[in-house]
Amino acid sequence: MFVTDQKIEETNQTLQDIKSLMERSTKFLSLSGLSGILSGIFALIGSGFVHYYWGAKIYQGNYFELIYQQNGTYNYDFLIFCLVDALLVLLLSLGVATYFAFKNAHRKNLQVWNKSTQQLLENLLISLVAGGIFCLILADHGEFEWVPSCTLIFYGLALINAGKFTYGDVRSLGIAELILGLAASVWLNYGLLFWTIGFGVLHIIYGFWMYQKYEKNA
Repeated sequence: MFVTDQKIEETNQTLQDIKSLMERSTKFLSLSGLSGILSGIFALIGSGFVHYYWGAKIYQGNYFELIYQQNGTYNYDFLIFCLVDALLVLLLSLGVATYFAFKNAHRKNLQVWNKSTQQLLENLLISLVAGGIFCLILADHGEFEWVPSCTLIFYGLALINAGKFTYGDVRSLGIAELILGLAASVWLNYGLLFWTIGFGVLHIIYGFWMYQKYEKNA
């Protein structure tokens, strides 16, 4: 009994369909590269505002001079400005991520909320919540210079954990964020610069890659 090329092709197509169905049921596939690009742009704009209002000291290795005043007290105006700026970037990023996730799900005929979504968020939030609490502890002890590196490290760990339930590219982004956060912990004076690269530049590169790979031809 001979197996024809057509039969082989049909078998391969069936296997691809089964693989696709299994992936759709076990992974969150509604992530959008466009949301990554926009999140990166928001981070660059937020960093630009900090640079505009507080001068080039941030990127000249004089970060500590902005955190601590000459009398040794904290520069709360600068710290509050950075906090509000970061929260605005976070809210805008979450907004576009949610919007494009629903849009992608509708286009692919997928459910936005399912078991894979729940698993993704659980694994993402464990590291993010732990990182947020740890950063608050650092701030309470006056160790503000460590916050940028810690946010990158915990964000990277969160993406690595969540990468098991979505595209593998997310895990790669997490590894890059983790490495950048470790570097930021070595050069503390350039914390905001590393933060800008991690949440701005890397997100744009990741978003562009995701769009080219999964969305452009679709």
